[in-house]
Amino acid sequence: MKTFDYKTSGFSLVEMAIVLVIVGLLLGGMLMPLSAQMDQRRISETQKALDEINQALIGYAIVNRRFPRPATTSTNGAENPAACATEAACSGFIPWATLGVTKLDSWGKIFRYSVTPNFAGGAAGTAAFTLDATVATKTVQTRDSAGALIYQVGQAVCSLANQCVPVVVFSQGKNNWGTGDTGNAFADNSSTNADEDANEASSINFITRSISEGTAAPGGEYFNLVSWLNLNTLFNRMVAAGRLP
Repeated sequence: MKTFDYKTSGFSLVEMAIVLVIVGLLLGGMLMPLSAQMDQRRISETQKALDEINQALIGYAIVNRRFPRPATTSTNGAENPAACATEAACSGFIPWATLGVTKLDSWGKIFRYSVTPNFAGGAAGTAAFTLDATVATKTVQTRDSAGALIYQVGQAVCSLANQCVPVVVFSQGKNNWGTGDTGNAFADNSSTNADEDANEASSINFITRSISEGTAAPGGEYFNLVSWLNLNTLFNRMVAAGRLP
């Protein structure tokens, strides 16, 4: 009768432990690139959605000679029927139903939207904007190589001679702030994301930067994707369509 030699068969506990450590390291090495790939895919999808929103906004402006007001609520995507005469009132959620665009970014957050009041119909809500009398008020800043905020579009004082931009649309990205599909609020889980905090609170001045996970970077970690409409592009499209001057 044969006996089983435990000394020469199978793996020892030490060998099993070594194998498990190696497998763990290999899986960890695979998961990191996979996570980065997922982030990049979501960024690309969200940027594509922002581009489509901008095209829809231009189309709306061509037809109506004004931009839509923000959505009525986080669950009603029609533009607010009430005129928005202030910068704060003209800032909120993208009116996805009115524009026929996607509501959510790739992280399940509603796109944020801010429009210059006089480009959204003014105090009456129905006034058309013109080439020579309507001042765009939104600005977009970024950070220079030293970390200081500088204007990327617009300037400290907006005027007909020094126009800013009429519309800003942005995604709040994967980590902090934002509102979900049912109106649920995403928490701000950081105390160092100053530039994200600024975008959350702003109705006029917005910040765009390269995405960064570094909490020590100027402005802190940053995962917003900010988009805006250039006035020259808007006016050229409207002139080509016979809607201006």
